[in-house]
Amino acid sequence: MTDMHVSNHDQMADCLQGLRVIDLTRNLPGPFATRLLADLGADVLKIEPKQGDPARVFGELFAALNHGKTTEKYDFHDPKEIEAIKAHLKEADVMLDSFRPGVLAEMGLDAKTLHVINPKLVIVSITGYGVADCHSTEGVYLESAESKNSSQVTHDWANKAGHDINFMAMSGVLDQLKTAQGEQAMPNIQFADLAGGSDTAVIALLAAVFAAQRTGRGRHIAISMTHSLYNHMVMPKVTGKLINSLSGKDLNDILLPQHDFLGGALPCYRLYQTADQRHMAVGSLELKFWQGLCEVLELPSLKEIHWQLGIMPNRPESEAATNTIAKKFASQTLEHWQRVFSAKDVCVTPVLSLHEAKAHPLFAHQDEHHSTSGWQQVN
Repeated sequence: MTDMHVSNHDQMADCLQGLRVIDLTRNLPGPFATRLLADLGADVLKIEPKQGDPARVFGELFAALNHGKTTEKYDFHDPKEIEAIKAHLKEADVMLDSFRPGVLAEMGLDAKTLHVINPKLVIVSITGYGVADCHSTEGVYLESAESKNSSQVTHDWANKAGHDINFMAMSGVLDQLKTAQGEQAMPNIQFADLAGGSDTAVIALLAAVFAAQRTGRGRHIAISMTHSLYNHMVMPKVTGKLINSLSGKDLNDILLPQHDFLGGALPCYRLYQTADQRHMAVGSLELKFWQGLCEVLELPSLKEIHWQLGIMPNRPESEAATNTIAKKFASQTLEHWQRVFSAKDVCVTPVLSLHEAKAHPLFAHQDEHHSTSGWQQVN
């Protein structure tokens, strides 16, 4: 572990000192959420069933998610051991679980019961599809009718089983991940679990703890990974209408993801294949970056072919620019273009493999679990 990594974590590890977290979650979304809390200094007690967290079979993954936490095992079906868990919760600030709705009540760990012994306790349940018959706001479900500007949730999906692929599929996100030819991609990054589950849970949790410190009242929050992921699609919901309007299509027409504003329709924002079948990522969205790109590629005639100058994706000039740049990138290898653009500030980067990313100087401060925190304290 490098000094930089130790320094970054040490500097931020005082932020949540004193926050007592009881973690009943397993697998990926919950443990990654509490891993983030632990990195920020929270005291995390991971409580597993007697057979252990199923993620233990993955060895290094379990270690990466759960190092630095205290672990205890209990029989969740034994009333005496449930009482022992309650003893921990009496002094805790937060409890996280990843059971289906209703399981906490069956265990005797529902909010009504726990708030009698600890009124300030914040309970966060990470679920696949949320809970029904509650009021909702942006994918965070509250067991309260006090929230303004909310709508009644009446779906019948609360008790359905699912995993990341199912939540991505139902949110509409998976359909957005297509190749330029329209082929469906099968991602191995758990966007629903991590963005829709872990990150959303941490945000809601910290907000609720802040409120509990001011009001003395905790609350039970149910995180819906599916609804949170759907909420992340803020760009496709808007840009699709824009592209359709520019092309003269009805706004209700379905826009293919690969034809979206940031999905490959613009010559200045897309992937280009190299001579060795690798790809360069061009993100020269602003005019200044686009014109800088054209200079590097020695294509000055394309400088004015840009959406900020009124040349939209539906124009022949835009399509011609895409073809010209594609031929240029296809003429040389990834290594060549990586070398060419290394000193040029025009938002063009190589598409690295995981192996290449691990070895890149950008990630030189990763720890023994190949982890880098997403934050740094600036002195």
